[in-house]
Amino acid sequence: MLTDQVWSGVSSLLDNYVGGVRPDDTAIIIYTTDSRDSAAWVSVALEAQGVSAAQVWMAPLQDNGFLERLAPTLPAPSELPGRLLVLTFERETMSHNNQLRDVLSQYDKDRYLVVRVISAGPELFSHALLPVPEELSARNTAILERCMVTKSLRIEAPGGTKLAVELDSDKYRWVSNRGIPRSGSFVMLPAGEVATYPAMTNGVLVADFAVNMNAITDLDVRLHEHPVTVFIENGCATRFECDDREFSRVLDYCFSQPNGNNVGELGFGTNFGVDASVPMNSHINERRPGVHIGFGQHNQHISVVDYPCELHVDLITKGGKIWTGDNPTPIDLENLTPSTQPHPDNFHDEDIDDADNLDFDCCGILNRDQLATLPVMPEPVTAADD
Repeated sequence: MLTDQVWSGVSSLLDNYVGGVRPDDTAIIIYTTDSRDSAAWVSVALEAQGVSAAQVWMAPLQDNGFLERLAPTLPAPSELPGRLLVLTFERETMSHNNQLRDVLSQYDKDRYLVVRVISAGPELFSHALLPVPEELSARNTAILERCMVTKSLRIEAPGGTKLAVELDSDKYRWVSNRGIPRSGSFVMLPAGEVATYPAMTNGVLVADFAVNMNAITDLDVRLHEHPVTVFIENGCATRFECDDREFSRVLDYCFSQPNGNNVGELGFGTNFGVDASVPMNSHINERRPGVHIGFGQHNQHISVVDYPCELHVDLITKGGKIWTGDNPTPIDLENLTPSTQPHPDNFHDEDIDDADNLDFDCCGILNRDQLATLPVMPEPVTAADD
């Protein structure tokens, strides 16, 4: 439904994340069927600002006709009057990335902007896109400037989370998603997160906000009525507790996969526009100010962390505080003071690199082969199971 707040988010996308619409922009909107409304709203907004966008439908993951439909909408590089704007909208997947990179390789990297949106829908616009990239960048910086120079963290959250974490920022890169484009990279939305691979994690995680996983599921992922408590020893989940039978079945299955109980990510959400969890499996939940531990697949290059896992399951807290080293003043994620310093430059964008080399950080499903290798999620509990 197109409400005033949703329309504000559409405007924010164009004004803040695209950097304003210019009369000589050439715009292409690419969308899957599940994101048709999002594409239509943005198309109307572009039209209102004097830019008529070409729309290209795509099937997720595999679409043999995608490039054939896209080609007529692309101007020759020598005939491009201004910027080439490519905006893609999907719900669960992140499709045809390598094809897009190949097509755009003929253009000057400074002449095009690609914004790839996952979790498209009303909630994305009404909440996650209202904070501007500069605000998110300043909040990410506030975390990075303290965490990247320390070797240890103590983390607590109101729901009962108590974690001791060891860091090695020389070995394990930090990822910063802030919605600010860099030449040749794809902007990933929704934005608002910093994350790394913790060298060691011990303690208790109480996820009381939501879960996000790289699998297609109809499960209501909100956790406020049935938090998940995970006991972590030496970087692995040893057991968990949850009073919801459906969630317990799914999590038991995920943790039982090869390497599925490994702590593969320590993340902190910084998107203050996300104030409530949404029921769909969504990156929106992961961006909420709070702590999340990602189990299973990690966020490092395969040459650095060499174990594979087809699943990645983020368990997310509501809020949290971080003590860095011996500093007695914690970072309060729900009341984060933005930094006035420049964002660090020794970080990795949350951008999808070539999926073939396993160097990507997006938790969306990237291709059909990945979908085919994902374990089949357990069937929902029915009365017959009781």
